[in-house]
Amino acid sequence: NVQRTGQPLPQSIQQAMRYLRSQCLDQVGIFRKSGVKSRIQALRHMNETSPDNVNYAGQSAYDVADLLKQYFRDLPEPIFTSKLTDTFLQIYQFVSKEQRLQAVQAAVILMPDENREVLQTLLYFLSDIASAEENQMTAGNLAVCLAPSIFHLNVSKKESTSPRVIHKRGTMGKPDQKDLNENMAATQGLSHMITDCKKLFQVSHDILLQLSSSYMAADAYPHPLADFVCQGESKDLHSYFEQSVQNLLKESSEKFKGWLSTPGPLNTELSCKKVGDGHPLRLWKVSTEVEAPPATVLHRVLRERHLWDEDLLQSKVVEALDKNMEVYHYVMDSMAPHPR
Repeated sequence: NVQRTGQPLPQSIQQAMRYLRSQCLDQVGIFRKSGVKSRIQALRHMNETSPDNVNYAGQSAYDVADLLKQYFRDLPEPIFTSKLTDTFLQIYQFVSKEQRLQAVQAAVILMPDENREVLQTLLYFLSDIASAEENQMTAGNLAVCLAPSIFHLNVSKKESTSPRVIHKRGTMGKPDQKDLNENMAATQGLSHMITDCKKLFQVSHDILLQLSSSYMAADAYPHPLADFVCQGESKDLHSYFEQSVQNLLKESSEKFKGWLSTPGPLNTELSCKKVGDGHPLRLWKVSTEVEAPPATVLHRVLRERHLWDEDLLQSKVVEALDKNMEVYHYVMDSMAPHPR
């Protein structure tokens, strides 16, 4: 999803959350009461066949809530990943209550970026549901209803491809003590994560200080641009920028010489290289062929962003400084809970 759209959750799933958040917070027993199977199936079909044209207006809150539950249950692996799901469950079984938050914060850091972002979006959303008293769904109630789907517990469906489920498939029948303990840990854990969601995604000060390259530890500040200019052969900012443009043109004529190619979206070349400035961040470059003259492409990029960027909310030129320079202001819609 990230490669295709730039965001880890499909727009249609984000819209489902927006719909429940804005229209359905007062629905008693949301996520506990079941929706209607045939209508949920129709919603799923709409999501899968035309994900860009999904509209939830007028749909039953319980159907949309069930659709969300199914989305997380049917992912190829749990949102916590196959590697880390057991870690999260064990934290809530064996770590003392006083140290749980710190342990979960550390486990959250280990998650892949896209999984962490989806978890944050989901927990903030559930926290909003729990904070509306009229629906009678506390964090604990929500955890009871959702933990099995989110942690991929007790999913006896034969077609499930989750490694957790395949691993357990041989032991169907009566749940053993380990299963019961895991179920309890998952419910307690999800309840705790919903309640403490604002703290989960912070990096503790201790961990920050352990990072050898931490800016806080090194008390470092970004270099002013003038420092870079003095280091190079350039005498002033203007010649520095001129030199940068010439280097860029030279590189583009040599295509991707010296760059490491990596898989990217369809019809694009994506590559990176290490930069000798002492920082581990790599420099990235993406290119694509467009069948149009440069002036048309530039106009499309500068003036017609609304046609190609579905997350653009508004944009305007604040001031034209001269014929080649302007101050431009635009607002993007990020994946909740991130601000616009």
